[in-house]
Amino acid sequence: MVENSSQLWHAAPVPWVRREVVANRRPGGVLLCGLTALRPAYILQIARFTLQEAVSRRLILAGVLISLGFIGLYAIGFHFAYDKSLENNASSEARLALGVAFATLTLFGVYVINYLASFLALFLSVAAISGEVDSGTLHAVLARPLRRSEFVIGRWLGYACMISVYIVAMTGLVLLIARLIAGYEVPAPIPALLLMLLEGILLLTVSLFGSTVMPTLANGVVVFTLLGLAWLAGIIEFVGCLLANAPGSTGGDALLNIGTAVSLLLPSDALWRGASYYLESPSMLAVLGASRGGIPFFSTLPPAAPLIWWSVGYVIVILSGAVLAFRARDL
Repeated sequence: MVENSSQLWHAAPVPWVRREVVANRRPGGVLLCGLTALRPAYILQIARFTLQEAVSRRLILAGVLISLGFIGLYAIGFHFAYDKSLENNASSEARLALGVAFATLTLFGVYVINYLASFLALFLSVAAISGEVDSGTLHAVLARPLRRSEFVIGRWLGYACMISVYIVAMTGLVLLIARLIAGYEVPAPIPALLLMLLEGILLLTVSLFGSTVMPTLANGVVVFTLLGLAWLAGIIEFVGCLLANAPGSTGGDALLNIGTAVSLLLPSDALWRGASYYLESPSMLAVLGASRGGIPFFSTLPPAAPLIWWSVGYVIVILSGAVLAFRARDL
């Protein structure tokens, strides 16, 4: 068993080769090795070590146990609600209400999975770089012909794989429970999954960037505060919509602008709302649209294309910033 990350990096031989370009810094110059192409084999090796590290520290085991506990409770609660609903389903109105109720239960189940994945993405990567710097592991790792950019991207890739598998597996289990117990199927699970994956990777990238420029504790405070602000921005936008639709009320446009501005700063909650649209049944959309209010955690409108492109560009820019910041950091 590998006890710490320092042992992990030396746990298996790596086919390192001699560096062709010597990295050096000159006044007013650049880091020469940064101009050469990245080497995919080295990046994949770091990603593999990152996965092994998560297993050795039992992070994956803890996450699986907690998640399975939630899935068990969710299945029991869904089954209990379904049994109770069978007692009163004679009229067409009752059947419509049941359809909306099952859609809402499924949506809340995926909502919990989404936030578990968000916390997991931040928790895994909050010390991805700073923790290795503090422990001194990087002095041994970067002494080999390994570029800092390859190390950062390899760490990011390893964590991204973990988050992606978690989101797909857990969301699939929630949707499977709804189908097996009540026969309910969401309209478009694939677009919803893709948006949730983008959200998880976005949060992971932000946390990784913070880990390259801040100590672990400070990074944790910042990224979890940003996550809370993004959630609050969604609530502010919801209230702004209510005020904008209410006759004689003022302030709705200002709240909408504030919520949109914060969502641009960290579009994680906006991506979840876009994903929730594809999980809502037509009857649920009709009910929420008729109520003029809806539920503050979900959306009755599909995500805008600019939001998706902004989020993709956001990930690329922040990941590039993490590479540049770590390249300039003194160890």
